Amino acid sequence: MRNHRKHTVLAAAAIAALSLGLTACGGGDGASGAKDAGSASSAQTSAGTGDNGTAGGGTADQTSAKSGSGSTGGSTSGGSATGGSTAGGSTGSTGGSKSGSTGSTGQNSSAKAPACAYGDIKVTAAKADEVPTEHIVLTATNTSGRSCTLLEYPLIAFGPIQTAKDIPAVAKSKPAKLVVLKAGEPAYANVRVALGGAHEDNKVVKEFNVNLFAPQGPAEGSIVVKAPAGGLAVDEAAAKTGYWTYELRNGADEF
Repeated sequence: MRNHRKHTVLAAAAIAALSLGLTACGGGDGASGAKDAGSASSAQTSAGTGDNGTAGGGTADQTSAKSGSGSTGGSTSGGSATGGSTAGGSTGSTGGSKSGSTGSTGQNSSAKAPACAYGDIKVTAAKADEVPTEHIVLTATNTSGRSCTLLEYPLIAFGPIQTAKDIPAVAKSKPAKLVVLKAGEPAYANVRVALGGAHEDNKVVKEFNVNLFAPQGPAEGSIVVKAPAGGLAVDEAAAKTGYWTYELRNGADEF
């Protein structure tokens, strides 16, 4: 009885040991199978990623791009700030350049003022303080309300414009700079009308015509100027005119 039981126990132990051995073998195969399956799955995933044009990698790239977009956004906004500063700098520089150019234009505005037209100027005549009268002084006043350039000298006709003799200008009286008149500002021209004393060629003039110059030559339109009280005894052969100037000058306007 004892021997039978002993054999039974041994048999049961042997069966249990065999069973454990089989389980261990099966477990190892299962684990190894799982690992192989996992490797295969990883390989497929990697292969899928490669086939997909880096789908998985693409996801990573997209994720990276998204996070990069955050950093790009930061850098963009930083760039925007830099851009803002650059834009501001360029605007400032442009503004500076423009205002500089405006400033320079302002300084040269006198040279760029349009030529005075006959409607911009009022001309009056006064006798010089001398007896007999040999000279008159013409005063041209800018009545246009804006600056204009009074070019050259007065074109004077002591008689009908079509037949009157041209009165020549005296070269030495030409000023070094253009005469630019602000609104209400005057300019002057000295004019010789005779050599003094009675002369058979003298004629009495009650009024005469003055034309102005345009940049291309004589301007259209004529200003009628009243002679000083009593009229002027004019000798056209002796008559000559000075250039327009801000003020009459010794020497240059003496002729």
